[in-house]
Amino acid sequence: MASFSIVNVSKGYGPKKLFEEVNVAFSAGRRYGLTGPNGAGKSTFMKILAGDEEQDTGDVMRPRKLGILRQDHFQYEDTRVLDVVIMGNKPLWAALTEKHKLLEKHDLSDDDGHRLADLEGVIAEEDGYVAESDAGALLEGLGIEQEFHEGPLKNLTGGYKLRVLLAQALFGKPEGLLLDEPTNHLDLDSIRWLETFLHEYEGVLITISHDRHFLNAICTHIADIDYETIITYPGGYDDMVRQKAQVRSKVDSENAEKKKKIAQLQDFVARFSAGTRASQVQSRKNQLEKLKVEDVKRSNIARPFIKFEQKGASGKQTITIEKISKAYDGHLVIPPFSALVTKGEKIAVIGKNGVGKSTLVKLITGEEKPDGGTVTWGHNASVGYLPQDHHGLIKKGTTVYQWLRDQDVKMSNEEIGGLLGRMLFSGEERMKPTDTLSGGETVRTLLSQLMMRKDNVLVLDEPTNHLDLESISALSEGLARYEGTVIVVTHDQQLISEVATRIWAPHNGKDVVDFNGSFEDFLVKHADIAAHHR
Repeated sequence: MASFSIVNVSKGYGPKKLFEEVNVAFSAGRRYGLTGPNGAGKSTFMKILAGDEEQDTGDVMRPRKLGILRQDHFQYEDTRVLDVVIMGNKPLWAALTEKHKLLEKHDLSDDDGHRLADLEGVIAEEDGYVAESDAGALLEGLGIEQEFHEGPLKNLTGGYKLRVLLAQALFGKPEGLLLDEPTNHLDLDSIRWLETFLHEYEGVLITISHDRHFLNAICTHIADIDYETIITYPGGYDDMVRQKAQVRSKVDSENAEKKKKIAQLQDFVARFSAGTRASQVQSRKNQLEKLKVEDVKRSNIARPFIKFEQKGASGKQTITIEKISKAYDGHLVIPPFSALVTKGEKIAVIGKNGVGKSTLVKLITGEEKPDGGTVTWGHNASVGYLPQDHHGLIKKGTTVYQWLRDQDVKMSNEEIGGLLGRMLFSGEERMKPTDTLSGGETVRTLLSQLMMRKDNVLVLDEPTNHLDLESISALSEGLARYEGTVIVVTHDQQLISEVATRIWAPHNGKDVVDFNGSFEDFLVKHADIAAHHR
């Protein structure tokens, strides 16, 4: 099987260098996670590997047959869903297309007959006679029901269109797989299916993902973009973080020892260079020449510090939910649901896309009215809500600093500056125009506002969307340490495992499973339901 070989590759934009003279190989049979903070150049490097973008210097050797996850579903809107998947195998699709054109001819020449025979050979070699059933199996594994396979792509919603493009990348036994954020728009069920598929994949996989659980589950190696280069570590994401810290700590420790030794030698030379100990002075000078402090480039890893506090605690019975329900166009999304939420509980709302997770939290926060039932908030409850759709939440035409300043006039400028610094808006970044914020910067700004408010209940709908791995990890730690009550909608299995003390799982409009206990216990004790959520 083929592999990727990257020789002396450099890439930058203007004065900003992303990586410089990178030499790295990605070997067949291994699964690599490509990591690094937002802006480190992960997607750029992936485009270079795919041949979609030119490097400034160096050479890239890649496998002949690549599966690449594309995001441009618009070009396939009128194409049959099964055909979109089969297009992932370019030689097969070219042969099938040419064969179809030849068979449309009224009279075939001898040359046409020979060409048809050649095409049949290509189709057989590329497993073309089972292509539709293979494509169908991939689609079903990714949660796309059979009834949609024969129709055009435009019949599917946006998230499911991207699943079809993921099936396209996986189709046809590619020698190399390049998957940029493959778990976006996947529910837990489809993520677990993808993990199993990739474990059985024999080629070379390179993936970017903000899902730590996914990287830990599938990766044999992590290729980390930092220090303007790419360093490969064996193991999953958590293994890389440990090894990276150890390497950095060892170099820092060795540098400290060297600096101490250099100072002692310089002191000796200064004191005795004019005296009678010339040979000893020369010996110390020789030692000084050999001692070099390692030139360690500054790491670009930066983790925000997320700490949620409460102005005051809520009453013990924080939320009383009595038989709330919601239907849209006669379709029951949330059947009558009752629950008592007590102070300090951490509830993860999990389930497939479209089962009503966002609807449930909107009913609880009052963003939507239930068709029936009531939600009663307990004594002194104060709610901080982060919706999934951030559009319009941050006023345009101002700066990050000024927007936060306007949220709380009582806070001092130093407090606001310190809060923004902890959320990675340092120096001039604080004056960034709100019109130009990236997705990750928008979420970090909204989380800053939540930290300012010091509510005793947090309701967060998909808060990890747009965040990088370091920020997700910091959010998970912040929620675990928070003494208030949390309701969080998420597909991030690591965050669920680290934070949740209770699980709510809307289940196909039939009921909402309410499980007291950890995510791991939920998966064991509700294996029948877990199969729909994993």
